[in-house]
Amino acid sequence: MNATVREIAQSAAAVAVALLIGWAGSRAGAVAFGMPVVLLCVIAAFLIQWLVFLPAWHFRTERFFDLTGSLTYLSLVGLALLLGNGHDRSLLIGLLVAVWAVRLGTFLFGRVSKDGHDRRFERIRNRFSTFFLTWTLQGLWVSLTLACALAAMTANHTEPLGPLAAAGALIWLIGFLVETVADVQKSRFRARPENADRFIQSGLWAWSRHPNYFGEILLWLGIALIALPVLKGWQYLTLVSPLFVFLLLTRISGVNLLERRADRAWGGDPDYQAYKTRTSLLWPTPPG
Repeated sequence: MNATVREIAQSAAAVAVALLIGWAGSRAGAVAFGMPVVLLCVIAAFLIQWLVFLPAWHFRTERFFDLTGSLTYLSLVGLALLLGNGHDRSLLIGLLVAVWAVRLGTFLFGRVSKDGHDRRFERIRNRFSTFFLTWTLQGLWVSLTLACALAAMTANHTEPLGPLAAAGALIWLIGFLVETVADVQKSRFRARPENADRFIQSGLWAWSRHPNYFGEILLWLGIALIALPVLKGWQYLTLVSPLFVFLLLTRISGVNLLERRADRAWGGDPDYQAYKTRTSLLWPTPPG
């Protein structure tokens, strides 16, 4: 199988997986225009990516990739709020997702605008099937990450907010603060000319080599806990959301990608090797 055919097949598989989870999340959920709202959201997630992909491919640019992802999150929670159950739980989940999406989207868009490019796209922006697959995978990322949130926001069954929702909101807040502070610390570190070829090992980065990813995993776990009390039957499959985020950031991209990049840049530096030895990979622990 040549690369183009394989990437087209992978794009189709990504859509199929998202639709399957969307179908599970739509069980006992709201329906609009003759279709389950969760499935409408999943379809919208891909349509938004493909719509923006067209000018992105024409101009061979990835500048709006991350911003499109964040706008997709906002669009989907807006759609779920408009067509869903309108319960307090839905409003809480929608608010938390919106705050996260606006913060991360503006941060990433500002970074790529300043740098002028995203290194992840250097070898793929000029190959149609690979570039298209990347945008399609973003649709999968949004759909799976939001799955349990969308299921809860459109569920026919509702429950009053209780201790589990409070715990989930607290976990979300901790994760959001960790991710935000870590991003700010790294941005300020990189902004200093003397740090151009150095690695950060201060602040939260002295406690974890990837504190921003730890915060990301934590906040989506919080969303899942808020959603959990109203899920039923097949909807429990949408709890793949926090597991998907964890696997994505620790096994597929995220941590693995950045660790390899760091080893290439500083692998021969004794200070970096000492930093790796004393600093946790993900879970923050006091510097040792």
